[in-house]
Amino acid sequence: QEIRKEVQALEQTAREILTLLQGVHQGPGFQHIPKKCQKAREHFGTVRTQMESLKTKFPADQYYRFHEHWRFVLQRLVFLAAFVVYLESETLVTREAVAEILGIEADRERGFHLDIEDYLSGVLTLASELSRLAVNSVTAGDYSRPLRISAFINELDSGFRLLNLKNDSLRKRYDGLKYDVKKIEEVVYDLSIRGLNKEATVGAGGEK
Repeated sequence: QEIRKEVQALEQTAREILTLLQGVHQGPGFQHIPKKCQKAREHFGTVRTQMESLKTKFPADQYYRFHEHWRFVLQRLVFLAAFVVYLESETLVTREAVAEILGIEADRERGFHLDIEDYLSGVLTLASELSRLAVNSVTAGDYSRPLRISAFINELDSGFRLLNLKNDSLRKRYDGLKYDVKKIEEVVYDLSIRGLNKEATVGAGGEK
């Protein structure tokens, strides 16, 4: 019961961060990305406090016995942390960096940690969010962003191809990545047909 209460608090904070970050998809949202990321970082301070509280509710060596209780919210928080880092630097956050943002461990031996499969699930959710961002970037008149998203997602896809995914749910989620890659490629192709990708390359002026 106590674990469930803590998880519900984490779910509420995750919803608040998600609502905040969804604003980047709206027309003027692109101008406010740094401000939204900063505010999201403040919310992650609350997440760290809630995680500290959750850790006290069960014996450290029984992590996997209760893992199902927080698995979903942890994956959601990984996605949100990865999205913030992507919006800030257009790079993929490492598992160690996510663990630090959430106030938990990266190593299993050290107690409450970020399971590798939870990390990978969160990253796959990021791919779906970025495919949506690519479409909305065009609507907002930002033609260089979809090209950068496309390069990032293709690199991500190459990384996942190297993994031997045994986990069924993770495997299904990975199958979704192929659709995200295709969706973004269609956006880039559309820009190319309209000649907007040349404008994007010039506009990017050496941006990555």
